[in-house]
Amino acid sequence: MDYSQFIYMREELSLIAVILILFLADLFMSPDAHQKDGKARLNTVLPVALMLIHTAINFIPGTAADCFGGMYHYVPMHTVIKSVLNIGTIIVFLMAHEWLKREDTSFKQGEFYVLTLSTLLGMYFMISSGHFLMFFIGLETASIPMAALIAFDKYRHNSAEAGAKYILTALFSSALLLFGLSLIYGTTGTLYFDDMPNLIDGNMLQIMAFVFFFSGMAFKLSLVPFHLWTADVYEGAPSSVTAYLSVVSKGSAAFVLLTILIKVFAPMIEDWQEVLFWITIITITVANIFAVRQQNITRLMAFSSISQAGYIMLGVIGGSPEGMTSLVYYVLVYAVANLGVFAVITIVSLRSGKVTLEDYRGLYKTNPKIAFLMTLALFSLAGIPPFAGFFSKFFIFMAAFEAGFHLLVFIALVNTVISLYYYLLVVKAMYILPSDNPIPTFRSDAYTKVGLALCTLGIIGLGIASVVYQSIDKLSFGL
Repeated sequence: MDYSQFIYMREELSLIAVILILFLADLFMSPDAHQKDGKARLNTVLPVALMLIHTAINFIPGTAADCFGGMYHYVPMHTVIKSVLNIGTIIVFLMAHEWLKREDTSFKQGEFYVLTLSTLLGMYFMISSGHFLMFFIGLETASIPMAALIAFDKYRHNSAEAGAKYILTALFSSALLLFGLSLIYGTTGTLYFDDMPNLIDGNMLQIMAFVFFFSGMAFKLSLVPFHLWTADVYEGAPSSVTAYLSVVSKGSAAFVLLTILIKVFAPMIEDWQEVLFWITIITITVANIFAVRQQNITRLMAFSSISQAGYIMLGVIGGSPEGMTSLVYYVLVYAVANLGVFAVITIVSLRSGKVTLEDYRGLYKTNPKIAFLMTLALFSLAGIPPFAGFFSKFFIFMAAFEAGFHLLVFIALVNTVISLYYYLLVVKAMYILPSDNPIPTFRSDAYTKVGLALCTLGIIGLGIASVVYQSIDKLSFGL
């Protein structure tokens, strides 16, 4: 065996090293170390520091390669998307600090970090898979620990219920996807991505295979009509886990879907483009309409997340390098904006216990900085210039328009106006509507402040620094 092939798996090996260090550190800590000074310094600083080192040493892309008989495939773009997921994970760790200090969760901090990074490792394997078996192993490695994270707050009934709903949904979606893969294997005789385009001719069994495969992936992405689990799970899970699920998990699934459609189902491009066309329209429209009706702010952001998945599909539907560039850039911008919103939701919920839209009335008067940062994040999600969200939407609309989907882009633009309405409902509550019982003034912890600062820097800087989009664009060819 040629062990030099492991060089191309540096991201995976580095992440495994981080997981092992955290596992051993948590295992050999004294029972009282978790509560030292009430700050849990070791289990907060260590994972963030290790992830920063892990991201830094793997930030520069390597050369493309196929390893282990084609099971593992690496191209420079994989480093970019993995770095985006790393940044999202670091911000989630920062915003989870205050929640993990609670008496009922402080003794499980090590478990939280190990489970989170285990899901990230599964996403790495999905992204770099060159074989459907490798892809499925990565998918399950990402899904199973995620169910444990969703049910992590076991003393809350909603968290346990959300975990049960997620694992059942994941079970059925994986069964659908696996049945689709069995049909692909039955009609082609192989599971290697590179071998399939020459063997796919668009017969009925292969069309069924694609439908089952796409249905399984649509569950992971929360596309309508496979979205029914999303709002309940997002509401019941801890806010930090919800943020991770809505950004990191969704971003990796979208990238993998585009990769497989381009590499495996290229001969059936007209078939899957038609499916994506209608699914995208339904997803964006239904999610925006239901978001308007929500009073719980986490459920509102859940339907916002479903809508954003529809916008991400605009980058997928063209199946082009431009679509790949716009998708990765969109996921990066969406990550910092959405995590910024969830960081505010998390700290407000922990300090006041308030979770409804009405509870946010008058937030500007009691906590002006928090309200201002949340407004920036919401404006970016809505696509208002000059924030980064405007440029991400522009590029992803342009990719779909250049691919010939003019009507789809028009419908997406109309829906952007609807999304602006419900984002402004939050802003209106914070700045305009009076309240007899506003959220009291509070100070955020240092870790939340750092997380919010990173999100704000991304919201403003990613729109100004054109070098980010240009750098991604250079690596989008030759996927």
